[in-house]
Amino acid sequence: MERIVILAIIGVMIAIDVLGLITDPEIDPLTSAVSIASTAVFALYLWSPLIATCALGAALGLSFLTGTETQVLITAAFAAALIMRLGWTSLILSYTAGFLVATGIIAYGDSEVPVNVGIYLIFATAAGAVGLALRLAFARGRRLEGELEAAVEQERQAVLAERRWIAGELHDSIAHHLTVVALHVQMLEDPQTSTDSREAIRIAARKAMTDLRFVIELADDGPQSSSVQTGDLAAAIDEAAGEFEAAGHSVVRDGDPQDERIPRAVEIVLARIVRESATNILKYAGPGEVEIDLAIDDEVAHLILRSPLPTTPRRELSSSRTGLGRMAERVMGASGEFSAGEVDGFWVVSARLPVV
Repeated sequence: MERIVILAIIGVMIAIDVLGLITDPEIDPLTSAVSIASTAVFALYLWSPLIATCALGAALGLSFLTGTETQVLITAAFAAALIMRLGWTSLILSYTAGFLVATGIIAYGDSEVPVNVGIYLIFATAAGAVGLALRLAFARGRRLEGELEAAVEQERQAVLAERRWIAGELHDSIAHHLTVVALHVQMLEDPQTSTDSREAIRIAARKAMTDLRFVIELADDGPQSSSVQTGDLAAAIDEAAGEFEAAGHSVVRDGDPQDERIPRAVEIVLARIVRESATNILKYAGPGEVEIDLAIDDEVAHLILRSPLPTTPRRELSSSRTGLGRMAERVMGASGEFSAGEVDGFWVVSARLPVV
């Protein structure tokens, strides 16, 4: 749009010069030709301000040989708008020096007709002020456009982060209970365990609904129900131990999950580690003893969950390995250390978190 406006102005100025040359026989053709040529130089500013300024300087120099310096000087005065709008510092300074030298030569030259160079200086100053105003306006527009793009990108990243958070919360909260349900559904055919399995399924379904409501409340930024536990380590260990025993595992527990030295943030992370590890143990552990060991000192809380490896692969329950990544992310986000893998025939999950 800016180029179109400038080209339109140049076209109008050239048309006026051509029309005057045609209609007024007293106009000097050389003067009109110089005026048209110098006006046409303005178009070069749209592609190369440096070349355009050099061409204008050459035209101004030649005009002293043809006696048309005043016509070219007025064109150079208006060119200040384009130079201030499109040029850089060195080009602006070079133009200013050249323009002042040209006006000085005209002012103190041997011209037969007195020339008031102050008019040219006023025109150049006014045109330069307009060009500077346009430059500042366009710079502000680009800055605002950049800020708008940055804000849009920030909003997009916030939406993606919120989606990832919701997906993670749903995985942590719901996947565990669905694993319990899937496990006990397979045990319903056994008359000796069917009653306990039905009760376990009922409890797991109720807890899944409670956790789902909790995630929905967080996503809606609404009031949270006071009945939802978000990070009770003792409750998480009790719940996991009960689920292990219901699945036929014996459980060995060591350590005090209610130790007052455990900060709330660390307790929340450890509770999530217990829940996610319980999901994996219920899915994949072989028969045998499950150990939950919590060691606390004045600097570190160290949680270890050890479960027997399966004797045969269990293909009924799929794994996306999302849980291990989520656990590692939570622990490392709290400046801790996390590891999970096979050790001497057991699957061992270890999380060390600073308590100071």
